[in-house]
Formats: sequence, structure tokens, C-alpha cells
Amino acid sequence: MRRASYSIVVFCIAAAFALTPFTHAADPPQRAARVAFVDPYSASSTSRETSAFWTRLQELGWIQGQNLIVETHWAEGRIDRLPELMAGVAASKVDVIVTRGTPAATAAKDATSTIPIVVTAMGDPVGAGLAESLARPGGNLTGMSLEVTSDRIGKWLELLQEAVPHLSTVAVISNPDSSVWLSKIVKNLAPAARTRRLRLRFIDVREVDALSDAFKQARRQAQAALVLADPLTVTHRQEITELAARNRLPAMYTILEFMHAGGLMAYNADSMLLYRRAAEYVDKILRGAKPADLPIEQPTQFKLIVNLKTARALGLTFPESILLRADEVIR
Repeated sequence: MRRASYSIVVFCIAAAFALTPFTHAADPPQRAARVAFVDPYSASSTSRETSAFWTRLQELGWIQGQNLIVETHWAEGRIDRLPELMAGVAASKVDVIVTRGTPAATAAKDATSTIPIVVTAMGDPVGAGLAESLARPGGNLTGMSLEVTSDRIGKWLELLQEAVPHLSTVAVISNPDSSVWLSKIVKNLAPAARTRRLRLRFIDVREVDALSDAFKQARRQAQAALVLADPLTVTHRQEITELAARNRLPAMYTILEFMHAGGLMAYNADSMLLYRRAAEYVDKILRGAKPADLPIEQPTQFKLIVNLKTARALGLTFPESILLRADEVIR
């Protein structure tokens, strides 16, 4: 196993920020800070990522029960719950709201224009109206953007095509109600598929009860699937990977979390690093920095994970071209 290095492109080079390291010699302020952690998923589905967040915050001197008071709220994959959850934490007047993804970021921004918001894995924060620019967000929201580019979309299809012999049709399983960001991915998939001479079959999943039928439909219509990540699919990723196995359908997943549930392969940035970086942003804000002045960052390097055990169960053999590029191989 070899690990990919991870770097962040910062779109603001103002000296006051760029030359300030994310470590501090001084102790945190003595007044207990109040942080609300509002996640669109479930506690079990993001345990590794949230653990990375709290660990990094502790490394920076913030200790729960001492100088840090934490509120945690989980939407359990239901996007419709986010506005109510965000309104509740805004009313409690916490010092910082931490959340994940574009739908949650939008709900937080709608709930408050004053409480600082740190978001991991937003789609297109400028296009969604959440920030004036990546370099200078301008409002009360900042964090990490994981906007999907045409290159990454093409990579998902390329890897599927290499892994599945004679692939001609890919079923795209997604929740069309998730966000504008997800609809942009769907729109950009078509030209990427044409380039690779692949046909796409789009299968909508709006609730967990529809997953079983979606995979049965995918098995009838395609030789492989591309599962797009959103709160619904990520929260129920264990069920999704089991359905893919039951239907003997090779699947590419668009975030790495699916691999811990037995997924075949995934390609994207490491969300644990995004959460650690988010903790550093929270630290800076609690020490007096303004979200408007903290650039929204983007990852520039990504990780490919493949699962040999899942491949064997599907009767697949990963070609050497994929194994040589894999940053992690699950055996």
C-alpha cells in the first residue's frame, strides 16, 4: 500500500493569512467555546471522519468538558431535516457551526448570517451563492470545497471501463433532490461518457426503500454502476454495497467512505484530511479570525482505493494498470 500525498491549493495569498501557521504557542482562551456539529449523515456513517476532526481540535488545545462545549446533531441522511436542525443551533447562539456538504451549508447559511460556519466537502460554494469567491468568501461561511471537475468525472468512467471487460453501459444511481451540485455532475457525465463511447442509464433514488429496485434495474440495464454520493446514499452505504454484491454489479463510488463498507473501488479526496483541516479552521475562528477572510480550499490530489476481495466475489480481476495506480489495496 502506498499513500498519496495530499495538498491544498489556497486561492488567497494575502500575507497576513498565508504566513500564519495552523499551530499556536499560546493556549486557547479560557472561556469555554461552543461548537455545534451538524452532520447530514448518521453518527455511525461518519465516525472515522468526525473522529479525525475532534482529534485534530484536541491537538490544537481544545478539550471537551474543559474549554470546549460541543453540540452534535445528525440528519440521518434526510436533507429535509437540515433547515430545522440549523435553525435550532443558530437560536442557541453557538460560537461556530461545523457541517458537511452543499445542502447542509445552504441550510446553515439560511439559518444565520452572523455565526461562523465551517463546511467540509462543499460542491460549488460560489455557484451555490454561499461565497463571493474562493479566495475571499466574504460572509460568515468558509471551509473546504470538493467541487467535482470534468476530469474527475472522466476518471470515474475510465476506471470502470478498465476494470469491467467489454463495458458498454453504466447505471448512474443518484438522488436528484440532493443539490444543484449533484445535478451538475449528472449534466457533465454525458460528454464524458460520449468520449469513452459509453451509454448511461440514470436511476433516481429519493428514499432508502427505493434502493433495492434501483439495483435490480441497474443489473438489467447495465454492466456496472456509478453511485453518486449524497446524504441518502452515504448514510446507507452498507446496504448499497451489499445490494451491488447481491446483484453482481461492479460499482464505482465517488467518495472513499464506501470502501469501508465493502465497495469495489472509489476515487476522490480523503475526507479525513478535509475534516482535520476543518478543525484547523475552527481553531483559527475561535481565536479571532473571520470566516470572510479564510479562503475556501480545494484538494488537488486524490486517492484510488480498490478491494480485491470484492472483485473476486464478482468474478473480476483488476488489471495491472489499476493496481499500479491504487493508493490503497484492500485484500
